[in-house]
Amino acid sequence: MNEQHSFRAEVKQWIAENFPRTLAGQNPATVGYAPALEADHELWRQRLAEKGWGAPTWPKEYGGAGFSQKEERIITDELSDADAFNPIPTIALMGVTMVGPTILDYGTEEQKKKHLIPIARGEVTWCLGLSEPGAGSDLASLRTRAEDNGDCYLVNGSKIWTSGAHHSNWCGAVVRTDPDAKKRNGISFVMLPMDQEGVEPRPLKLISGASAFCETFFTDAVADKSDLLGELNDGWSVVKRLLQHERQSQIGARTAGAKSERVQDIAERYVGLDDSGKLADADLRQRLANHLMDRQSHALTLGRIAAEAKGNVEVSAASSILKNSATHVSQTRADLILEIMGDQGLGWEGDAFDPNELETVRSWLYGMAASIAGGSFEIQYNIISKNILGLPETTQQG
Repeated sequence: MNEQHSFRAEVKQWIAENFPRTLAGQNPATVGYAPALEADHELWRQRLAEKGWGAPTWPKEYGGAGFSQKEERIITDELSDADAFNPIPTIALMGVTMVGPTILDYGTEEQKKKHLIPIARGEVTWCLGLSEPGAGSDLASLRTRAEDNGDCYLVNGSKIWTSGAHHSNWCGAVVRTDPDAKKRNGISFVMLPMDQEGVEPRPLKLISGASAFCETFFTDAVADKSDLLGELNDGWSVVKRLLQHERQSQIGARTAGAKSERVQDIAERYVGLDDSGKLADADLRQRLANHLMDRQSHALTLGRIAAEAKGNVEVSAASSILKNSATHVSQTRADLILEIMGDQGLGWEGDAFDPNELETVRSWLYGMAASIAGGSFEIQYNIISKNILGLPETTQQG
């Protein structure tokens, strides 16, 4: 325990001495990127990269700091308390949370040294080519193919929902390499640079008014054979692991610098209190209490899992349970805030609404995607039933 206190004190001091105060509250993940602060953003990225704090739990030889998950949480807590943030996971997009951990699991030593260090330093941005127009929940039905061309593969086809593809340097894609094999057996996972003639990302606009989503088209795009992740035709194993890492990143860890007002305080301001000091709307009061209990139960479950694992939580099918729980908590919060604000929570533009009110409906709309992103509620329930409860397979075999 004394070691944790000492580590926390060191982290607090380093942040105080190195975080540019001009960036306080300027986390790009929550407020967008401020071009006027570009030099300070770059200085802060470099300082974090040199400490290995972009991906603190990764081994030092691959750009991390070799810390435990408990130490990583201390860093996250102290960054948040200082109104600071770690921008590198945002810069890397899918790199820190998904691609990097999967390379650690399946990559060769050459692949780890080539790809992990730039990811951990925030020097490259990654997207993923998974879903296709005809292969969403049934991802194994994908048709994008990679054909052997000597020392490389030529990739042809299209992907959809490739978040950040128009800003990315690299793409990790699942492709069909054996059209004659059963659909889950003829798939491989390749990594390819986006800056080439055969790759065309096209941004998609969502109803919320903004979107990082793209559809991406491959026409004889080149993927070096040295960038095949895992074994040829065993990409299904790789992508299943990658999706476990994605769900692990969505189970409710606090985002450094992402402070938000308590729902009960918003309710007090918009709904008001009765003579006894209670929220004036009794029904809303009960539903708000239920939400707060659900949120606390979710947080305590995460804490228990971390404690039982001595701070190093294994990524497993159990992340599907926590992913659904986190989605339920976040969507319920958005629903409650929208209801609490009433008409003021439905504004899209105009001087009658303050910035927080304008953001409310957009956040509510965007949050609907959480039921689908990273695997839909129904997909998670299938995983839970088969891999945790041991129930028989009832979905289509392939």
